[in-house]
Amino acid sequence: MEQFEMDLIEKHMAQDMELKSLWDLHLEYEQRLEKLLNKPFLSPTEESDVKELKKKKLAGKTKLQSLLDKYK
Repeated sequence: MEQFEMDLIEKHMAQDMELKSLWDLHLEYEQRLEKLLNKPFLSPTEESDVKELKKKKLAGKTKLQSLLDKYK
């Protein structure tokens, strides 16, 4: 995410609960992914979790982008 988008999120998330919720989910997915990807070996279940988290993160980012468009 670019800095101006991060600034928009910071500026508007106090008033826009949907934006805040999506941003919090994005951060959660990012942390969970980072934790899994830092492991030296992933089980098949963990590999599946990584794929699912990436999909959820991308879908959330798309929604986040559409919400940010109204603030640009």
